[in-house]
Amino acid sequence: MNKKPLRIALFTSLYAPFLTGVSIAVHQRANWLLERGHFVFLIHPEINEQYPESVGSRPMAGLSKLQFFPNFSSYAFPTKPLIFYKSLPQPLSYRHWSDTKLLQEFKPDIIMVEEAAQIRGFYSLFLQGYGRPIAREYAKLTGTPTVSLFHTDIVAYINYYLGDGVFRLIRPILPSLIKKFSGNYDLNLFPSKGQLLKYQQMKSQRSEYLPYQGVNCKKFNPGNIACNPIPEDNRPTLLFVGRICAEKNVSQLFEIYQLVAAKINDVHMVIIGSGPLSQEIEERGKSLAPGLTVWGESHGEELLGWYARADIFVNPSVTENFCTTNTEALASGTPVVAAAAPSSSEQITHGENGFIAEANNSQDFANKIIQILENPELKQEMSRQARLGILEFDWSTCMEKLEEKLYRLFEESQNSGVMSNK
Repeated sequence: MNKKPLRIALFTSLYAPFLTGVSIAVHQRANWLLERGHFVFLIHPEINEQYPESVGSRPMAGLSKLQFFPNFSSYAFPTKPLIFYKSLPQPLSYRHWSDTKLLQEFKPDIIMVEEAAQIRGFYSLFLQGYGRPIAREYAKLTGTPTVSLFHTDIVAYINYYLGDGVFRLIRPILPSLIKKFSGNYDLNLFPSKGQLLKYQQMKSQRSEYLPYQGVNCKKFNPGNIACNPIPEDNRPTLLFVGRICAEKNVSQLFEIYQLVAAKINDVHMVIIGSGPLSQEIEERGKSLAPGLTVWGESHGEELLGWYARADIFVNPSVTENFCTTNTEALASGTPVVAAAAPSSSEQITHGENGFIAEANNSQDFANKIIQILENPELKQEMSRQARLGILEFDWSTCMEKLEEKLYRLFEESQNSGVMSNK
């Protein structure tokens, strides 16, 4: 890199040891930027004694992996647990900490905010949260460009939890809220074309598609079969990895499993993850054991082994936005059967590296899974295409595109500053 390194302030609503796709992506992004020589100031949620002990003891890559970089600094903003999900954080109000003061000390060239809506408290309808646009005050004072990176389909979450009836009532006001929210940033980036279109139709401002949400294809690969957690078990394996919560449709996996098991002998479904429904899912899983295994959390080589070990990755969630676990499975050479969602067709080419199933239709999921398992040639070809089709979203490729975008924004802000001073 011949250009001068950037000073990047990176705000995130989630980071290790809070376990989500956002947390993992933010860590990888910060690590990549630091390796490229950029100065990164990571502003992340605090972990404290209010959270379950299991949260703080997770073996996740986090600050300890970044702190040896001389160009890295960080600040943990004060938090308390979400009202209904004690394992995830919500920032305290801006009365408790000042993002403007933090930025005045760091003097960033550019500001990135990942999951700005959650930091503000949109997910909890303003019952909790920071309460005002992140970094907006500093940006107005200094002309520093701000970029918001969208991870979650907020509207889908609202619809899912409030139900169709209530959602129809509030739907008319959503465009004005989204317009105001997105208008706080110089650029809003979406990793999914389908997601971008959806939010543009709801008046999202200054919004663009950029495939910044990649996967480490070196780390996730078919060779990880050497880390197979159940090497003596030869049963065909269906895998789900994700948060165990309502919006992921995890309970549908039980119906899917039973329909598949009625046709395929000794099929084995493995559910990996944790969340607010963990206990309920574990109890339900006992009635279907040993054909269905609720594994709990998995990390490191063990998780890599599960992805490579699986015959099919099954994802019934309808609230995904370029799902991390889908890409990890594909990079591992595992076909994916996923519910139709805004980004599914951007990851899965129907009939080539997996299938798109009708959302909330367990029979359709089962039919597609059975079709793959009963056709070894189809499964082999889908496994080959799974890996090939995801290489364009390799982490370094995606990050180079994001880096180029950040430089362009910074240069434009410098040029506009020069013009305004004339």
